[in-house]
Amino acid sequence: MSEQGFTLISPAFVPDGLIPAAFTCDGENTSPELKWVHPPVNTRSFVLIVDDPDAPNGTFTHWVLFDIPADTKHLRGEVSGVGVKGRNDFQQVGYGGPCPPPNHGQHRYYFRLYALDVESLQLPAGAARPEVETAMQGHIVDQAELMGRFERTTG
Repeated sequence: MSEQGFTLISPAFVPDGLIPAAFTCDGENTSPELKWVHPPVNTRSFVLIVDDPDAPNGTFTHWVLFDIPADTKHLRGEVSGVGVKGRNDFQQVGYGGPCPPPNHGQHRYYFRLYALDVESLQLPAGAARPEVETAMQGHIVDQAELMGRFERTTG
C-alpha cells in the first residue's frame, strides 16, 4: 500500500458488507459506483478486476476493465468510454454481476484496482483476465481492494 493510502470504496456498499441486489443477476446487473483516492504519483493507468473466489468451480471473474486513464478517480457504474472492457467468465465483454448458485451460501466479491506505470497494456477489447494479468506483470505500482458479499436463496 502506498504511503498516501491508496483506497477503493463504493457508495453502494461498505467494505465486507452486502452488495445490493440491484448490482447482481437478481437485479439490474449493473456495476456499482466505485471511487478511489491517493493513487501513487507515478500511476499512468488503472486495471480493475472483480472476482468471486467462492464459486463452485474455482475463482470466477466478473469484470475486467483496463487502460483506465490515470486521471480517473471514479466509475459511475459501467461507463462506456472509460477504459477498455475485457471478457469475464460469463464469456461476455464488460460487467457480469454476482450470481452465485442459489443456497450455496454467501460469496465474497473482490474488487481490485491496480495502479500501473504504463498508459496502456496494448491489448484489444475483450481480452481475458489471464492476458491482462500477463501484460500487467512488472508494471503494478500499487493496488487497492474492496470486498463485498452476496448470497442467493432462490433462483
